[in-house]
Amino acid sequence: MAQVSLDSVRKIYPNGAEAVTPSSFHIEDGEFVVLVGPSGCGKSTLLRMIAGLEDITEGTLSIGERIVNDVDPADRDIAMVFQNYALYPHMSVRKNIAYGLKNRKTPKDVIDAKVAEAAAMLNLNDYLDRKPSQLSGGQRQRVAMGRAIVRDPALFLFDEPLSNLDAKLRNQMRIEIKALQRRLGVTSIYVTHDQVEAMTMADRIIVLNGGRIEQIGTPSEIYHNPASTFVASFMGAPPMNLVAGELSEGILSFAGLDVPMTVDHRGPVTLGLRPEDLFIDAKGPIAMEVDLVEELGAHRLLHGRVEGQQLTVHLAKEIAAKTGPLRLSCDPSHLCLFHPDTGKRMDVRHKATPQARSNTTVESKA
Repeated sequence: MAQVSLDSVRKIYPNGAEAVTPSSFHIEDGEFVVLVGPSGCGKSTLLRMIAGLEDITEGTLSIGERIVNDVDPADRDIAMVFQNYALYPHMSVRKNIAYGLKNRKTPKDVIDAKVAEAAAMLNLNDYLDRKPSQLSGGQRQRVAMGRAIVRDPALFLFDEPLSNLDAKLRNQMRIEIKALQRRLGVTSIYVTHDQVEAMTMADRIIVLNGGRIEQIGTPSEIYHNPASTFVASFMGAPPMNLVAGELSEGILSFAGLDVPMTVDHRGPVTLGLRPEDLFIDAKGPIAMEVDLVEELGAHRLLHGRVEGQQLTVHLAKEIAAKTGPLRLSCDPSHLCLFHPDTGKRMDVRHKATPQARSNTTVESKA
């Protein structure tokens, strides 16, 4: 295993484009860290710099106790799993897994033992003599992982490894990858644009936007305490509701909702409300016009408008709902406030916390 440290690491291409602004973070031994963000945010570039596939313009990168800025990828003691599997089509599964070890002139008996161990771990014993074209997408990704495992690296790097799989296989494979990482205890960095993958797999998440780090934290911290409107809207399915509110003389006002708060700000604010923190209340202050009820089996989503602003409400499956007018309340202790210009989260030193109610217990005949 190995620690990974980035100290003001930056990437500028020859044409002057800055792909990654100066970025610093530290990854502990055995930690599973996910880099997440939209296309073009710099997450793959950052991963490729760690792998040695991209030069570092500025800053220092360390793996373990060694600075590796000028170390060749082959000498960094890493193993990388790609989106497109990168398997040799003319080789069997066995030979694909063993290829890297054979190139390093590893003794045959050691190769055979490592391949057998990896195949058993990944449920590939029945496919060792098949070619990649005879395998499903999930099986091919397991082969790619097997090739990485047999190297016993200090660091695993995953570059959107599940993007080519269908939804069911992605769900299955992310569970398998996380369980495998836990079993091996190898430090891992995983790149994805899928916030569900990030939330379900990571020990910590690094959210990137436009080449800069927006927030670093555990899945719970990222979800419940987003550092900006970008994080709030990107992390969560459905995302956090972001609506315009007003702060005046210590009172936050939105659509009939008035909440006492102590904040160093007056005037317009952006108010963040998670859909599950809103609940149906016949006497509630918020009047919503429901345009669509989205049935999702275990729960349902209400999509509509409040004073012309879009709002989504998460309801448990037991709670009936239909289109049309509806009254809502919320738990003020879960409100987030963001600066209307910068989008950064505002420091709320005190907020009212009346008795909360839950969408899993409220009864409604709406």
